[in-house]
Amino acid sequence: MGERGERTTDAAEPLDRADRADSLDSATEAFVAHRNLLFTVAYEMLGSATDAEDVLQETWLRWVGVDLGTVREERAYLVRIVTRQALDRLRALRRRRESYVGPWLPEPLLTAPDVAEDAELADSLSMAMLLVLETLGPTERVVFVLREVFDVEYDEIAEAVGKTPAAVRQVARRARAHVAARRPRGTVSPAETRAALRAFQRAIETGDLQGLLDILAPDVVALSDGGGVRRALLRPVVGAGKVARLLSTGRYRHDPERRVEWVQVNGGPALLVRRGEEVDGVLAVRVDNGYVTGLYHVRNPEKLSRVERETAVSL
Repeated sequence: MGERGERTTDAAEPLDRADRADSLDSATEAFVAHRNLLFTVAYEMLGSATDAEDVLQETWLRWVGVDLGTVREERAYLVRIVTRQALDRLRALRRRRESYVGPWLPEPLLTAPDVAEDAELADSLSMAMLLVLETLGPTERVVFVLREVFDVEYDEIAEAVGKTPAAVRQVARRARAHVAARRPRGTVSPAETRAALRAFQRAIETGDLQGLLDILAPDVVALSDGGGVRRALLRPVVGAGKVARLLSTGRYRHDPERRVEWVQVNGGPALLVRRGEEVDGVLAVRVDNGYVTGLYHVRNPEKLSRVERETAVSL
């Protein structure tokens, strides 16, 4: 009996190991298939690629412990895990950002050219939209992103955020109204943005004050983020006159050590600035009706690791 019992145990162990290996393979396959989507969800909730990657790592650790036999829809289940992790992190980040030195800007992503062709994705990733999302509370932001950007059903959102579907609908209505009052004015073609950026770049490099006044909207807002490490504006500069004078000063003029190249950042054209071999910053621009309405200059070195290699994003 003992020998038969031992043989039964010995035979079961390889089978259990095989089952575990198959389960891990299935979990890995599902996670990899949805990874770009999961990253995009986390990034739009957090505005930080670094924190989004941390959320994905936490999501993976929880996902491999799930009995896949109980999962009806892998995409929905993974999004739910990401949402819960991102919501916890977003609440912690809000406290940290209260003590941030100067304006806080999202971490820019170098994106593939085809992202700009997807108007919905490009708009949701834009610096302007991410800054609007920063004005929402954590739960409002999560609900808005899931519903308005990724078209997740209210029942699924409710399960992810721990509220009833009726409560989620109310949160979604408030968030939509809040965003509608502050969001960019409309869809802008990449060609229109590039033309405005070229005129803007020429005016800066030549110190052409009138050229800047011609391309800047009367209510243009300039923000820069140095994170307390690099020189940057400590508060927003508003108005064409003030912004033009700022940009036409020697600090922003062309110098032989600086190289500027066109890149696609967060689904739109931007300027990548280098000094020597080092990335000095990224300047993203919002254009409406042919005029520059927003300038977003990221110089914080901790936020520039994603501007030299493309980041895959998807809806």
